[in-house]
Formats: sequence, C-alpha cells, structure tokens
Amino acid sequence: MHKTVEPVPLSLLNDFLYCPRRAGLKAIEGWWDENEHTVRGELAHQHADLPGYEMAKGVKLLRALPVFSDRLGLSGRCDIVEEYADGSFCPVEYKTGKRRIFENDDAQLCAQALCLEEMFSRPVLKGAVFHASSKRRREVEFTAQLRSLTEDTVNDLHKLTGAGTTPPAVFKPACAACSLYQICLPQVTSERDRMARVAQQLFRT
Repeated sequence: MHKTVEPVPLSLLNDFLYCPRRAGLKAIEGWWDENEHTVRGELAHQHADLPGYEMAKGVKLLRALPVFSDRLGLSGRCDIVEEYADGSFCPVEYKTGKRRIFENDDAQLCAQALCLEEMFSRPVLKGAVFHASSKRRREVEFTAQLRSLTEDTVNDLHKLTGAGTTPPAVFKPACAACSLYQICLPQVTSERDRMARVAQQLFRT
C-alpha cells in the first residue's frame, strides 16, 4: 500500500467483513444510523473512549490511543492498549453482546496490532475482545492466517472506496441486526438488482 493512499478507518474493516454494502453506505455515501446494538456499543465504550492512561496491577492501560499505518493506509484508535513491564502491547477491543467469536471483530483487532507494530517497531502477538454483556474477555492470537485475512480485507476496502461505488445488497439473516437496515432495505434492493439482471439476460437472448 502506497503512502499516498487516503487512510480508511479501522472500524470499516469490521463493517466490510460484516457486509461490503454496509461499508460502502458508510464510507462512500456517508450514511449512519443507530439501533439498539449501536447504542449499547456506545455505552460499552464510554470509559474506554476517555483518552488517558491508568495503572492497574502493574499494567499501564492506554485509553483511546490513536493509531495509524502508512503501509496499509489505516487510521483510528484502540479502545484500550495494555502495556506490560517488558514493553509488549495487547490491544483490547470492547464489544456488546455475549462472548462469541466473530471473524470481523478479530480482523479489526488484528489491524490495530499491525498499526502498533508499525508505530512502535515491536511485535504484537495477541490481543483481546472484551464482551460487555457477559463481562468476559476472549484472547485473540494474531496468527499468520489472521494477519493475511486482515491485510487482504484492507486491500479490498481500499478498492471499494477507490471505486466509489456502493456494492448491491445481498439479503441474509444478519441484515436484521444492521443499524442501516432501513436505509439499505436489502429485501427490496436485492430483488431490484436481481430483476435488473434477469432483464439484461432477456435482452441478450
């Protein structure tokens, strides 16, 4: 990734893996809306979003730490970065809901690690996702496979924003929980796109 590329927000990686159209609606068309899940997410982030640091059991907790990667064209901030006595870092991402494994959460966390590695020239081997509803912490190892997925997603996201075209809707069960559901209207728009493709096929025959 060249340094001249306009950086994309770290949070868009999560959106893109959840649904490329959701990422396009946000990044290209500027849409944003709230639902129960986004409000709960904001409440879960309230303490972590206050910039500063504190010490807890010998670990320095860096809150709302701005991070970036010139190599990947990324910028954003980490909810919490734990800094240990040996100088190692562990990013911690706050999420709503119970303790579950989601690929998009892990990729977003891994992207934070890649930024920290570039900024501080030290390896970041693992992070954690803290699930607010269950108050449980899930450790995430930044494996070669997860790093590859994260970098591939960053590249795809840059292609999306560079093209400037929002992908068509694909209706799926996860659509119901999306805060942009009423804007996207996936059942309507996906059917419209399908009918347009059928019409094109008819004209070709």
